[in-house]
Amino acid sequence: MSISQAAPPLDAPRPVDSVLQGVVTSPADALERWESAVQSSYGYTVPRRLLWLLDFVVQAVAVLAAREIAPAIQSLAAGGGPLRSHWLPWLALPDASTLGVFRPFSELLWIPLVMVPSTLLFMQLLGGYRPLLEQSRTRLLVSSVGAPFLALSLVTVLVTSLRIERTSRVFLYSTMALAALGIIAYRVAIREYKRYRLGGGYYARNMILIAPSTALPRLQDHFARTGQEGLNRLRGYLAVPEVRAGAGLELAGSELPLPCLGPVSTLGDLLVHRPVHEIVAVPSAGSAGSEGWLTQVIEQCDFFRVTLRVVPKELLYWHTKDVCVAMRAASLPLPEIVLRPRHFDSDAVFVKRLFDIALSLSLLLLLAPVFLIIAAAIKLTTPKLPVFYPWRVVGYKGRLFTGYKFTTMSADADDRKAALMHLNEMSGPVFKIKNDPRITSLGKFLRRFSLNELPQLWSVLKGDMSMVGPRPASPTELKRYELWHKRKLCVQPGITCLWQIRGRNKISNFDDWVRMDFEYIDNWSLWLDCRIVMRTVCAVIKGTGS
Repeated sequence: MSISQAAPPLDAPRPVDSVLQGVVTSPADALERWESAVQSSYGYTVPRRLLWLLDFVVQAVAVLAAREIAPAIQSLAAGGGPLRSHWLPWLALPDASTLGVFRPFSELLWIPLVMVPSTLLFMQLLGGYRPLLEQSRTRLLVSSVGAPFLALSLVTVLVTSLRIERTSRVFLYSTMALAALGIIAYRVAIREYKRYRLGGGYYARNMILIAPSTALPRLQDHFARTGQEGLNRLRGYLAVPEVRAGAGLELAGSELPLPCLGPVSTLGDLLVHRPVHEIVAVPSAGSAGSEGWLTQVIEQCDFFRVTLRVVPKELLYWHTKDVCVAMRAASLPLPEIVLRPRHFDSDAVFVKRLFDIALSLSLLLLLAPVFLIIAAAIKLTTPKLPVFYPWRVVGYKGRLFTGYKFTTMSADADDRKAALMHLNEMSGPVFKIKNDPRITSLGKFLRRFSLNELPQLWSVLKGDMSMVGPRPASPTELKRYELWHKRKLCVQPGITCLWQIRGRNKISNFDDWVRMDFEYIDNWSLWLDCRIVMRTVCAVIKGTGS
């Protein structure tokens, strides 16, 4: 049975067998060493649309600033001003009368209307919108300075051709200089920040090989020669069945230093328990059973939203003479077919992260007095309880992190959970009681209006969570998840989602809860996030989202 078939349809839920919770001990131990080093690769490249926007803003600011400082510069160049120094003749400017006069800004508006889009066009032609980390310092300098200069040249040609008189050259030069300075300043700052994060392994992409034993040395050598340090990290391989001479069907092995993470049949469990970002699969026409395991790999990568690169083994060893491979990835020039999840590393994901940072930071600052009031109320009503309850949960790609909530339960709440298990009103691995006796009197009020969730804004700001996403799972809950439930881990968990605005206190079937998370994952968009946030505010005010 396929994974997609295992997920019960909306109208007829049916149980499925879960996969083995622990792959082989050695693969888990081998992967445990690098799990903590992996963060997120979404921010490796800056979206081109964001660079367009920043360039536009910088030039708009440059125009306004030039309008303010150009008259002062022109006055310094007039008469015996310091800019007419005889000991620095190369700085000397003509008389102020020949520099032109300043017209009303409305008459100068055509200049930025021509200059700004021209700068964006020339920036594109000079390669300035390539990934910043892939640009050399020379290209960065040439594009940042050259694009505004070429745009100024175009404006100068128009001024001369159309005989537009009395236009201040100081204003034009100041606008170009300030735009070039602003563009190169922010781009260098972003580039150095990205280089620092790249060197720290923040953008590391963990990659797993699935290939016959004969192809593994070739692939590892290719990664050693072309893999970008700090970006693509080859973590191991999964063995595939193949036929050896004089023997039957067995798993492929290798004496490579690359660790074997188990058989290919354990891929599904590996994808939900370890942070794997990409799979490189090498099927061979002459390899026994390759068609079967490749189908399984495609299905599991599709279900868990993991990028899959399929590299035909025959092309891996083929040295072309005249023909060339049409499909190539920038960082891994392999003859490959790339199956990439929707929205993966897209501009929208980057904007989602900016949205999370802006909203969480704003709310933390705005609600700081509320935090103080709740903390004081907790200490007054329950002096022996801590203000914050540490919440150990599983996040994106199975990464553990500690979140925080305001304390709403008694100190022995975890110890009493087993005794209250028979009162659980939620089917599946989640524990929920409507009138939980462990909740404090203040805790009931905080939970009714979801005020206990506010400290999770800190987890959003850090990047462990998002404002909108599936509910995170505790490690004990994850052990009871069925395989199709674990697809929730393929996206960042969130404070709110569809289950919040549809009244999570009315949901008693965990499968229904998971289906709503899948509905969000499959239909995700920035507009959907905005709608959920707005409806969450209404649900919290009404007290229906607890």
